[in-house]
Amino acid sequence: MRYILAIDQGTSSSRCVVYDRQANPVAMAQQTITQHFSQPGRVEHDAEEIWASQSAVFLQALLDAQLSPADIAGIGITNQRETTVIWERSTGKPVYNAIVWQDRRTADDCIRLKQAGAEAMVKAKTGLLLDAYFSATKISWLLDHVEGARAQAERGELAFGTIDSWLVWKLTNGELHITDVSNAARTLLFNIDTMQWDDELLALFNVPASLLPAVKSSSEIYGQTRNREIGAGISIAAIAGDQQAGLFGQLCINAGMAKCTYGTGSFLMMNTGLQRVASSHGLLTTIAWQIGDQIHYALEGSVFVGGAAIQWLRDGLGLFGQAADSEQLAASVADNGGVYFVPALTGLGAPHWDPHARGAIFGITRGTTLAHLTRAALESICFQVDEVLQLLSAESGAPVVQLRIDGGAAVNNRLAQFQADISAVEVVRPTNLETTALGAAYLAGIAIGLWTIDELNQKWQIDRSFYQQMPPQDVKSLKHYWLKAVGRAKNWAE
Repeated sequence: MRYILAIDQGTSSSRCVVYDRQANPVAMAQQTITQHFSQPGRVEHDAEEIWASQSAVFLQALLDAQLSPADIAGIGITNQRETTVIWERSTGKPVYNAIVWQDRRTADDCIRLKQAGAEAMVKAKTGLLLDAYFSATKISWLLDHVEGARAQAERGELAFGTIDSWLVWKLTNGELHITDVSNAARTLLFNIDTMQWDDELLALFNVPASLLPAVKSSSEIYGQTRNREIGAGISIAAIAGDQQAGLFGQLCINAGMAKCTYGTGSFLMMNTGLQRVASSHGLLTTIAWQIGDQIHYALEGSVFVGGAAIQWLRDGLGLFGQAADSEQLAASVADNGGVYFVPALTGLGAPHWDPHARGAIFGITRGTTLAHLTRAALESICFQVDEVLQLLSAESGAPVVQLRIDGGAAVNNRLAQFQADISAVEVVRPTNLETTALGAAYLAGIAIGLWTIDELNQKWQIDRSFYQQMPPQDVKSLKHYWLKAVGRAKNWAE
Protein backbone atom coordinates (compact mmCIF):
# COMPACT_ATOMS: atom_id res chain seq x y z
CA MET A 1 0.00 0.00 0.00
CA ARG A 2 2.21 2.75 -1.37
CA TYR A 3 -0.41 4.97 -2.98
CA ILE A 4 -2.41 7.97 -1.77
CA LEU A 5 -5.74 8.90 -3.30
CA ALA A 6 -6.83 12.54 -3.15
CA ILE A 7 -10.52 13.39 -3.35
CA ASP A 8 -10.85 16.93 -4.71
CA GLN A 9 -14.48 18.02 -4.70
CA GLY A 10 -14.69 21.50 -6.21
CA THR A 11 -17.35 23.99 -7.23
CA SER A 12 -17.28 22.98 -10.89
CA SER A 13 -16.25 19.34 -10.75
CA SER A 14 -15.40 16.26 -8.73
CA ARG A 15 -12.00 14.67 -9.27
CA CYS A 16 -9.72 12.03 -7.83
CA VAL A 17 -5.97 11.85 -8.24
CA VAL A 18 -3.80 8.85 -7.33
CA TYR A 19 -0.23 9.56 -6.18
CA ASP A 20 2.66 7.15 -5.78
CA ARG A 21 5.22 6.91 -2.97
CA GLN A 22 7.18 9.83 -4.46
CA ALA A 23 4.02 11.99 -4.56
CA ASN A 24 3.89 11.81 -8.35
CA PRO A 25 0.41 11.63 -9.94
CA VAL A 26 -0.24 8.33 -11.69
CA ALA A 27 -3.93 8.68 -12.58
CA MET A 28 -6.66 11.33 -12.51
CA ALA A 29 -10.38 11.20 -13.22
CA GLN A 30 -12.83 14.10 -13.27
CA GLN A 31 -16.54 14.83 -13.80
CA THR A 32 -18.30 18.17 -13.99
CA ILE A 33 -21.23 18.78 -11.66
CA THR A 34 -24.44 20.64 -12.39
CA GLN A 35 -24.84 24.25 -11.28
CA HIS A 36 -28.41 25.14 -10.28
CA PHE A 37 -29.43 28.82 -10.49
CA SER A 38 -33.03 28.77 -9.28
CA GLN A 39 -33.22 32.55 -8.84
CA PRO A 40 -30.88 35.51 -9.32
CA GLY A 41 -28.21 35.37 -6.63
CA ARG A 42 -28.85 31.72 -5.82
CA VAL A 43 -26.41 28.88 -6.53
CA GLU A 44 -27.10 25.27 -5.53
CA HIS A 45 -25.66 21.80 -6.02
CA ASP A 46 -27.33 18.42 -5.69
CA ALA A 47 -25.42 16.74 -2.85
CA GLU A 48 -26.40 13.30 -4.11
CA GLU A 49 -24.93 14.17 -7.52
CA ILE A 50 -21.76 15.32 -5.79
CA TRP A 51 -21.43 11.94 -4.11
CA ALA A 52 -22.33 9.99 -7.28
CA SER A 53 -19.75 11.89 -9.32
CA GLN A 54 -17.12 11.62 -6.62
CA SER A 55 -17.57 7.87 -6.20
CA ALA A 56 -17.51 7.43 -9.99
CA VAL A 57 -14.19 9.25 -10.42
CA PHE A 58 -12.80 7.41 -7.39
CA LEU A 59 -13.37 4.09 -9.14
CA GLN A 60 -12.23 5.45 -12.52
CA ALA A 61 -8.95 6.73 -11.10
CA LEU A 62 -8.25 3.33 -9.54
CA LEU A 63 -9.09 1.63 -12.82
CA ASP A 64 -6.85 3.94 -14.81
CA ALA A 65 -4.00 3.36 -12.36
CA GLN A 66 -4.65 -0.41 -12.49
CA LEU A 67 -5.00 -0.49 -8.72
CA SER A 68 -7.49 -1.94 -6.26
CA PRO A 69 -8.73 -0.32 -3.03
CA ALA A 70 -6.27 -2.57 -1.17
CA ASP A 71 -3.39 -0.67 -2.82
CA ILE A 72 -4.44 2.65 -1.31
CA ALA A 73 -2.68 3.52 1.93
CA GLY A 74 -4.80 6.55 2.66
CA ILE A 75 -7.36 9.04 1.38
CA GLY A 76 -6.96 12.81 1.58
CA ILE A 77 -10.05 14.97 1.11
CA THR A 78 -10.20 18.56 -0.05
CA ASN A 79 -13.37 20.41 -0.84
CA GLN A 80 -15.15 23.56 -1.88
CA ARG A 81 -15.57 25.40 1.40
CA GLU A 82 -18.65 26.97 3.06
CA THR A 83 -21.07 25.07 0.80
CA THR A 84 -23.76 23.79 3.14
CA VAL A 85 -25.54 20.43 3.27
CA ILE A 86 -28.09 19.25 5.83
CA TRP A 87 -29.21 15.63 5.77
CA GLU A 88 -31.25 13.16 7.79
CA ARG A 89 -29.16 11.02 10.09
CA SER A 90 -31.47 8.03 9.74
CA THR A 91 -31.64 7.91 5.93
CA GLY A 92 -28.58 9.92 4.85
CA LYS A 93 -30.84 11.91 2.51
CA PRO A 94 -30.30 15.66 2.11
CA VAL A 95 -33.30 17.76 3.10
CA TYR A 96 -32.59 20.23 0.27
CA ASN A 97 -29.97 21.04 -2.33
CA ALA A 98 -26.56 22.10 -1.06
CA ILE A 99 -26.34 25.90 -0.85
CA VAL A 100 -23.08 26.89 -2.54
CA TRP A 101 -20.56 29.35 -1.13
CA GLN A 102 -21.37 31.78 -3.98
CA ASP A 103 -25.05 31.95 -3.01
CA ARG A 104 -26.28 35.39 -1.88
CA ARG A 105 -29.80 34.61 -0.64
CA THR A 106 -28.92 35.44 2.98
CA ALA A 107 -27.17 38.76 2.24
CA ASP A 108 -29.96 40.79 3.85
CA ASP A 109 -29.85 38.58 6.96
CA CYS A 110 -26.17 39.45 7.32
CA ILE A 111 -26.89 43.14 6.92
CA ARG A 112 -29.50 42.99 9.68
CA LEU A 113 -27.01 41.30 12.00
CA LYS A 114 -24.43 43.98 11.18
CA GLN A 115 -26.94 46.70 11.93
CA ALA A 116 -27.64 45.00 15.26
CA GLY A 117 -23.94 45.33 16.11
CA ALA A 118 -22.99 41.65 15.89
CA GLU A 119 -20.06 41.86 13.49
CA ALA A 120 -17.38 42.88 16.00
CA MET A 121 -18.09 39.83 18.15
CA VAL A 122 -18.23 37.53 15.13
CA LYS A 123 -14.93 38.83 13.75
CA ALA A 124 -13.18 38.60 17.12
CA LYS A 125 -14.14 34.95 17.52
CA THR A 126 -13.96 33.65 13.95
CA GLY A 127 -11.61 36.00 12.09
CA LEU A 128 -14.34 36.33 9.46
CA LEU A 129 -16.82 38.99 8.41
CA LEU A 130 -20.58 38.78 8.52
CA ASP A 131 -21.29 37.71 4.98
CA ALA A 132 -23.55 35.30 3.12
CA TYR A 133 -20.38 33.62 1.80
CA PHE A 134 -20.06 31.59 4.99
CA SER A 135 -22.14 28.66 6.23
CA ALA A 136 -24.03 29.92 9.29
CA THR A 137 -26.78 31.93 7.60
CA LYS A 138 -27.16 29.16 5.00
CA ILE A 139 -27.86 26.69 7.82
CA SER A 140 -30.42 29.05 9.34
CA TRP A 141 -32.11 29.52 5.97
CA LEU A 142 -32.42 25.78 5.43
CA LEU A 143 -33.85 25.20 8.89
CA ASP A 144 -36.39 27.99 8.42
CA HIS A 145 -37.42 27.31 4.83
CA VAL A 146 -37.47 23.51 4.54
CA GLU A 147 -40.73 22.26 6.01
CA GLY A 148 -40.18 20.54 9.37
CA ALA A 149 -36.40 20.94 9.27
CA ARG A 150 -36.03 23.08 12.38
CA ALA A 151 -38.17 20.70 14.44
CA GLN A 152 -36.14 17.75 13.15
CA ALA A 153 -32.92 19.56 14.04
CA GLU A 154 -34.12 20.32 17.55
CA ARG A 155 -34.82 16.59 17.99
CA GLY A 156 -31.26 15.75 16.85
CA GLU A 157 -32.43 14.04 13.68
CA LEU A 158 -30.40 16.11 11.21
CA ALA A 159 -26.71 16.58 10.48
CA PHE A 160 -24.96 19.59 8.99
CA GLY A 161 -21.75 19.49 7.07
CA THR A 162 -19.62 21.28 4.57
CA ILE A 163 -18.79 19.04 1.61
CA ASP A 164 -15.93 17.29 3.41
CA SER A 165 -18.30 16.13 6.15
CA TRP A 166 -20.84 14.94 3.60
CA LEU A 167 -18.20 12.91 1.74
CA VAL A 168 -16.83 11.33 4.93
CA TRP A 169 -20.37 10.42 6.00
CA LYS A 170 -20.95 8.68 2.66
CA LEU A 171 -17.52 7.01 2.64
CA THR A 172 -18.15 5.55 6.10
CA ASN A 173 -21.88 4.80 5.71
CA GLY A 174 -22.70 7.31 8.44
CA GLU A 175 -20.13 6.04 10.92
CA LEU A 176 -18.19 9.32 11.00
CA HIS A 177 -19.65 12.82 11.23
CA ILE A 178 -16.52 14.98 11.29
CA THR A 179 -14.79 17.99 9.77
CA ASP A 180 -11.35 19.53 10.17
CA VAL A 181 -10.32 22.87 11.65
CA SER A 182 -9.79 24.53 8.26
CA ASN A 183 -13.39 23.86 7.24
CA ALA A 184 -14.92 24.48 10.66
CA ALA A 185 -13.21 27.88 10.65
CA ARG A 186 -15.29 28.89 7.60
CA THR A 187 -18.73 28.40 9.13
CA LEU A 188 -18.99 31.53 11.37
CA LEU A 189 -19.71 29.10 14.22
CA PHE A 190 -16.18 28.05 15.21
CA ASN A 191 -14.02 30.03 17.65
CA ILE A 192 -10.47 29.98 16.27
CA ASP A 193 -9.01 30.90 19.66
CA THR A 194 -10.73 28.24 21.79
CA MET A 195 -10.86 25.80 18.83
CA GLN A 196 -14.44 24.90 19.73
CA TRP A 197 -17.91 25.42 18.36
CA ASP A 198 -19.01 28.60 20.11
CA ASP A 199 -22.29 28.77 22.09
CA GLU A 200 -22.68 32.53 21.58
CA LEU A 201 -22.30 32.16 17.83
CA LEU A 202 -24.71 29.23 17.74
CA ALA A 203 -27.27 31.36 19.58
CA LEU A 204 -26.72 34.33 17.25
CA PHE A 205 -27.45 32.25 14.15
CA ASN A 206 -30.02 30.02 15.87
CA VAL A 207 -28.19 26.80 15.01
CA PRO A 208 -28.71 23.73 17.26
CA ALA A 209 -25.42 22.21 18.42
CA SER A 210 -26.75 18.72 17.64
CA LEU A 211 -26.31 19.43 13.92
CA LEU A 212 -22.57 19.91 14.11
CA PRO A 213 -19.75 17.49 13.25
CA ALA A 214 -16.81 16.71 15.53
CA VAL A 215 -13.77 18.85 14.68
CA LYS A 216 -10.45 17.11 13.97
CA SER A 217 -6.96 18.12 12.84
CA SER A 218 -6.15 18.29 9.13
CA SER A 219 -3.79 15.30 9.11
CA GLU A 220 -4.66 12.20 11.11
CA ILE A 221 -6.28 8.81 10.58
CA TYR A 222 -9.95 9.46 11.34
CA GLY A 223 -11.23 5.99 10.49
CA GLN A 224 -11.75 3.64 7.56
CA THR A 225 -14.11 3.53 4.61
CA ARG A 226 -17.21 1.38 5.04
CA ASN A 227 -18.75 1.88 1.61
CA ARG A 228 -19.19 -1.26 -0.49
CA GLU A 229 -19.22 0.66 -3.76
CA ILE A 230 -15.73 2.11 -3.42
CA GLY A 231 -14.21 -0.43 -1.05
CA ALA A 232 -13.97 -0.88 2.71
CA GLY A 233 -11.03 -0.55 5.04
CA ILE A 234 -9.15 2.36 3.42
CA SER A 235 -7.82 4.88 5.94
CA ILE A 236 -9.25 8.40 5.67
CA ALA A 237 -6.20 10.40 6.70
CA ALA A 238 -6.60 14.09 5.80
CA ILE A 239 -9.21 16.81 5.38
CA ALA A 240 -8.57 20.40 4.34
CA GLY A 241 -10.58 23.11 2.65
CA ASP A 242 -9.52 23.62 -0.94
CA GLN A 243 -7.63 26.88 -0.46
CA GLN A 244 -5.78 25.64 2.60
CA ALA A 245 -4.92 22.44 0.75
CA GLY A 246 -3.65 24.57 -2.12
CA LEU A 247 -1.46 26.57 0.25
CA PHE A 248 0.01 23.34 1.61
CA GLY A 249 0.34 21.83 -1.87
CA GLN A 250 2.34 24.90 -2.93
CA LEU A 251 4.50 24.22 0.14
CA CYS A 252 3.92 27.71 1.49
CA ILE A 253 4.83 26.31 4.87
CA ASN A 254 6.62 29.34 6.31
CA ALA A 255 5.19 32.66 7.46
CA GLY A 256 5.05 35.25 4.69
CA MET A 257 4.69 32.78 1.81
CA ALA A 258 1.63 33.35 -0.40
CA LYS A 259 -0.27 31.63 -3.18
CA CYS A 260 -3.18 32.42 -5.46
CA THR A 261 -5.49 29.78 -6.90
CA TYR A 262 -7.15 30.85 -10.13
CA GLY A 263 -10.24 28.68 -10.17
CA THR A 264 -13.96 29.42 -10.25
CA GLY A 265 -13.02 32.23 -7.89
CA SER A 266 -9.55 33.53 -7.12
CA PHE A 267 -8.22 32.98 -3.64
CA LEU A 268 -5.11 34.55 -2.18
CA MET A 269 -3.77 33.09 1.02
CA MET A 270 -0.70 33.99 3.03
CA ASN A 271 0.75 31.77 5.73
CA THR A 272 1.13 33.83 8.93
CA GLY A 273 2.71 30.98 10.86
CA LEU A 274 1.66 30.22 14.42
CA GLN A 275 0.32 33.74 14.91
CA ARG A 276 -3.22 34.86 14.23
CA VAL A 277 -2.99 38.20 12.35
CA ALA A 278 -6.09 40.39 12.55
CA SER A 279 -7.14 42.35 9.46
CA SER A 280 -8.61 45.83 9.47
CA HIS A 281 -9.08 46.07 5.69
CA GLY A 282 -11.48 43.31 4.73
CA LEU A 283 -9.19 40.30 4.68
CA LEU A 284 -10.07 37.12 6.53
CA THR A 285 -8.08 35.60 9.37
CA THR A 286 -8.41 31.85 9.12
CA ILE A 287 -6.85 28.54 10.08
CA ALA A 288 -4.50 27.18 7.43
CA TRP A 289 -4.13 23.67 8.88
CA GLN A 290 -3.45 21.69 12.01
CA ILE A 291 -0.84 18.91 12.06
CA GLY A 292 -0.52 17.25 15.45
CA ASP A 293 -0.92 19.99 18.04
CA GLN A 294 0.52 22.75 15.83
CA ILE A 295 -1.91 25.17 14.21
CA HIS A 296 -0.90 27.43 11.34
CA TYR A 297 -2.94 30.54 10.60
CA ALA A 298 -3.39 32.50 7.39
CA LEU A 299 -4.69 35.75 5.94
CA GLU A 300 -6.99 35.32 2.98
CA GLY A 301 -8.68 37.41 0.36
CA SER A 302 -11.54 35.79 -1.53
CA VAL A 303 -12.47 36.87 -5.05
CA PHE A 304 -15.84 35.32 -5.82
CA VAL A 305 -15.71 35.37 -9.63
CA GLY A 306 -12.38 34.59 -11.29
CA GLY A 307 -12.39 31.85 -13.90
CA ALA A 308 -16.19 31.86 -13.62
CA ALA A 309 -16.12 35.09 -15.64
CA ILE A 310 -14.62 33.17 -18.56
CA GLN A 311 -17.12 30.35 -18.02
CA TRP A 312 -19.93 32.93 -18.19
CA LEU A 313 -18.64 34.33 -21.49
CA ARG A 314 -18.49 30.76 -22.82
CA ASP A 315 -21.72 29.30 -21.41
CA GLY A 316 -23.89 32.29 -20.59
CA LEU A 317 -23.18 34.35 -23.71
CA GLY A 318 -21.85 31.60 -26.00
CA LEU A 319 -19.01 33.80 -27.21
CA PHE A 320 -16.58 30.91 -27.72
CA GLY A 321 -16.53 27.15 -27.48
CA GLN A 322 -13.69 26.40 -25.08
CA ALA A 323 -12.33 28.34 -22.10
CA ALA A 324 -8.85 27.88 -23.58
CA ASP A 325 -9.94 29.99 -26.57
CA SER A 326 -9.92 33.02 -24.30
CA GLU A 327 -6.13 33.30 -24.27
CA GLN A 328 -5.86 33.40 -28.07
CA LEU A 329 -8.73 35.89 -28.33
CA ALA A 330 -7.21 38.17 -25.71
CA ALA A 331 -3.85 38.02 -27.47
CA SER A 332 -5.37 39.08 -30.78
CA VAL A 333 -5.72 42.72 -29.62
CA ALA A 334 -2.98 45.03 -28.38
CA ASP A 335 -4.89 46.12 -25.27
CA ASN A 336 -8.35 46.11 -23.73
CA GLY A 337 -9.54 48.96 -25.96
CA GLY A 338 -10.62 50.91 -22.90
CA VAL A 339 -13.04 48.15 -21.82
CA TYR A 340 -13.27 47.16 -18.15
CA PHE A 341 -15.36 44.22 -16.95
CA VAL A 342 -16.31 44.09 -13.28
CA PRO A 343 -17.37 40.44 -12.81
CA ALA A 344 -19.51 40.98 -9.71
CA LEU A 345 -21.83 38.20 -10.87
CA THR A 346 -22.39 37.09 -7.27
CA GLY A 347 -21.46 40.34 -5.55
CA LEU A 348 -17.93 41.38 -4.61
CA GLY A 349 -15.73 39.66 -2.06
CA ALA A 350 -12.51 41.02 -0.58
CA PRO A 351 -11.81 43.81 0.00
CA HIS A 352 -15.21 45.33 -0.86
CA TRP A 353 -17.63 42.74 0.60
CA ASP A 354 -20.58 44.14 -1.30
CA PRO A 355 -23.31 41.53 -1.82
CA HIS A 356 -25.33 44.04 -3.83
CA ALA A 357 -22.66 44.75 -6.46
CA ARG A 358 -23.47 43.34 -9.87
CA GLY A 359 -21.52 42.60 -13.01
CA ALA A 360 -20.87 45.54 -15.31
CA ILE A 361 -18.94 46.33 -18.47
CA PHE A 362 -17.66 49.87 -19.02
CA GLY A 363 -15.94 51.65 -21.89
CA ILE A 364 -17.81 49.99 -24.76
CA THR A 365 -17.53 51.83 -28.10
CA ARG A 366 -18.30 51.06 -31.73
CA GLY A 367 -14.78 49.68 -31.96
CA THR A 368 -15.25 47.16 -29.14
CA THR A 369 -14.91 43.54 -30.23
CA LEU A 370 -15.31 40.12 -28.70
CA ALA A 371 -11.54 40.06 -28.25
CA HIS A 372 -11.61 43.28 -26.20
CA LEU A 373 -14.37 41.92 -23.99
CA THR A 374 -12.50 38.64 -23.49
CA ARG A 375 -9.30 40.48 -22.67
CA ALA A 376 -11.17 42.68 -20.19
CA ALA A 377 -12.56 39.55 -18.50
CA LEU A 378 -9.09 38.01 -18.16
CA GLU A 379 -7.67 41.27 -16.87
CA SER A 380 -10.49 41.57 -14.33
CA ILE A 381 -9.22 38.42 -12.63
CA CYS A 382 -5.82 40.02 -12.16
CA PHE A 383 -7.18 43.39 -11.08
CA GLN A 384 -9.18 41.71 -8.32
CA VAL A 385 -6.19 39.65 -7.21
CA ASP A 386 -4.02 42.76 -7.18
CA GLU A 387 -6.38 44.58 -4.81
CA VAL A 388 -6.10 41.71 -2.35
CA LEU A 389 -2.36 41.34 -2.86
CA GLN A 390 -1.74 44.97 -1.91
CA LEU A 391 -3.76 44.50 1.26
CA LEU A 392 -1.87 41.32 2.16
CA SER A 393 1.34 43.31 2.01
CA ALA A 394 -0.12 46.09 4.13
CA GLU A 395 -1.65 43.80 6.75
CA SER A 396 1.42 41.60 7.14
CA GLY A 397 3.76 44.58 7.37
CA ALA A 398 6.02 43.33 4.57
CA PRO A 399 5.63 43.35 0.78
CA VAL A 400 4.72 40.11 -0.91
CA VAL A 401 7.68 39.53 -3.21
CA GLN A 402 6.68 36.15 -4.64
CA LEU A 403 3.24 34.81 -5.49
CA ARG A 404 2.92 31.10 -6.23
CA ILE A 405 0.03 30.43 -8.60
CA ASP A 406 -2.08 27.42 -9.45
CA GLY A 407 -5.54 26.47 -10.67
CA GLY A 408 -6.93 26.07 -14.16
CA ALA A 409 -6.29 29.64 -15.36
CA ALA A 410 -2.66 29.57 -14.20
CA VAL A 411 -1.71 27.89 -17.50
CA ASN A 412 -2.60 31.15 -19.25
CA ASN A 413 0.73 32.90 -19.84
CA ARG A 414 -0.94 36.21 -20.66
CA LEU A 415 -2.84 36.18 -17.38
CA ALA A 416 0.30 35.33 -15.38
CA GLN A 417 2.30 38.09 -17.09
CA PHE A 418 -0.44 40.67 -16.59
CA GLN A 419 -0.57 39.76 -12.91
CA ALA A 420 3.19 40.29 -12.59
CA ASP A 421 2.88 43.60 -14.47
CA ILE A 422 0.16 45.24 -12.42
CA SER A 423 1.23 43.81 -9.06
CA ALA A 424 5.00 44.30 -9.38
CA VAL A 425 5.60 40.86 -7.93
CA GLU A 426 7.38 37.70 -9.06
CA VAL A 427 4.65 35.33 -10.19
CA VAL A 428 5.83 31.73 -9.96
CA ARG A 429 4.07 28.81 -11.63
CA PRO A 430 5.05 25.33 -10.42
CA THR A 431 5.36 22.29 -12.63
CA ASN A 432 2.34 20.70 -10.92
CA LEU A 433 -0.73 22.97 -11.04
CA GLU A 434 -3.06 20.51 -9.29
CA THR A 435 -1.89 21.77 -5.93
CA THR A 436 -5.25 21.46 -4.19
CA ALA A 437 -5.38 17.69 -4.65
CA LEU A 438 -1.64 17.54 -4.04
CA GLY A 439 -2.02 19.31 -0.69
CA ALA A 440 -4.66 16.80 0.42
CA ALA A 441 -2.36 13.96 -0.64
CA TYR A 442 0.60 15.50 1.18
CA LEU A 443 -1.42 15.82 4.41
CA ALA A 444 -2.67 12.23 4.14
CA GLY A 445 0.83 10.89 3.48
CA ILE A 446 2.15 12.71 6.55
CA ALA A 447 -0.60 11.15 8.68
CA ILE A 448 0.26 7.61 7.63
CA GLY A 449 4.03 8.14 7.69
CA LEU A 450 4.77 8.00 3.94
CA TRP A 451 6.77 11.25 4.00
CA THR A 452 7.69 14.27 6.11
CA ILE A 453 7.27 17.98 5.41
CA ASP A 454 11.02 18.33 4.89
CA GLU A 455 10.96 15.57 2.26
CA LEU A 456 8.03 17.20 0.50
CA ASN A 457 9.73 20.58 0.46
CA GLN A 458 12.37 19.14 -1.85
CA LYS A 459 9.75 18.17 -4.44
CA TRP A 460 8.39 21.61 -5.34
CA GLN A 461 9.66 22.70 -8.77
CA ILE A 462 9.24 25.88 -10.83
CA ASP A 463 7.84 25.71 -14.34
CA ARG A 464 8.17 29.44 -15.08
CA SER A 465 8.53 32.79 -13.35
CA PHE A 466 6.99 36.05 -14.58
CA TYR A 467 8.33 39.53 -13.77
CA GLN A 468 6.99 43.05 -14.27
CA GLN A 469 7.55 44.40 -17.78
CA MET A 470 4.87 47.08 -18.11
CA PRO A 471 5.85 50.76 -17.60
CA PRO A 472 4.64 52.13 -14.23
CA GLN A 473 2.58 54.91 -15.85
CA ASP A 474 0.60 52.32 -17.82
CA VAL A 475 -0.03 50.31 -14.65
CA LYS A 476 -1.25 53.46 -12.88
CA SER A 477 -3.71 54.25 -15.67
CA LEU A 478 -5.10 50.71 -15.82
CA LYS A 479 -5.68 50.59 -12.06
CA HIS A 480 -7.32 54.04 -12.10
CA TYR A 481 -9.97 52.95 -14.57
CA TRP A 482 -10.44 49.59 -12.88
CA LEU A 483 -11.21 51.20 -9.52
CA LYS A 484 -13.49 53.71 -11.25
CA ALA A 485 -15.43 50.82 -12.81
CA VAL A 486 -15.66 48.94 -9.51
CA GLY A 487 -17.04 52.03 -7.79
CA ARG A 488 -19.84 52.27 -10.32
CA ALA A 489 -20.76 48.56 -10.09
CA LYS A 490 -21.10 48.56 -6.31
CA ASN A 491 -24.44 48.64 -4.47
CA TRP A 492 -26.40 48.07 -7.68
CA ALA A 493 -29.02 45.57 -6.44
CA GLU A 494 -30.86 47.59 -3.81
